Amino acid sequence: MTREKDLQALQSAFETFTACMSTLPIPVFLRPVTQWAPRDVVAHLIGWNRYTRTGCEQIRQGMIPFYFADAADDFRHVNATSVQTYASQEKPALIEELTASFQELRRFLSSIPPEAWKADYGVRYQGGPVTIANTVAALSRDYLEHAKDIESWVTSGNG
Repeated sequence: MTREKDLQALQSAFETFTACMSTLPIPVFLRPVTQWAPRDVVAHLIGWNRYTRTGCEQIRQGMIPFYFADAADDFRHVNATSVQTYASQEKPALIEELTASFQELRRFLSSIPPEAWKADYGVRYQGGPVTIANTVAALSRDYLEHAKDIESWVTSGNG
């Protein structure tokens, strides 16, 4: 895909997730279902919006993004940091922070030259190249997977 198509996919994934969140009553938003409540998922994604920007800057410098140091532990530490940092229990405040962090990321990504989008800066993880394009695609998948999980929690009666 091109930068513009990747950004459209990210926007669509964000909108799918926020639409899912908007329908949740506050008690469901705050109720832990697995290890996390939907509130925690929002905090997690606020963090990843910010981590993705930092990671893309590091990729362009030929450095592996800092969060890969936590990959063997399923990003448990970086995710826990996000849940603690964005600790509000207020759904409107968290959704507002999610939207703001997403808009900041989107502006940053739009400023990246198209030729840098899929460029190989020599960064590798598990033998494969780490690019801005595949980093953004991972965030898009994360938004969609979390929306799907939360919808399934609600329809299964856990939410």
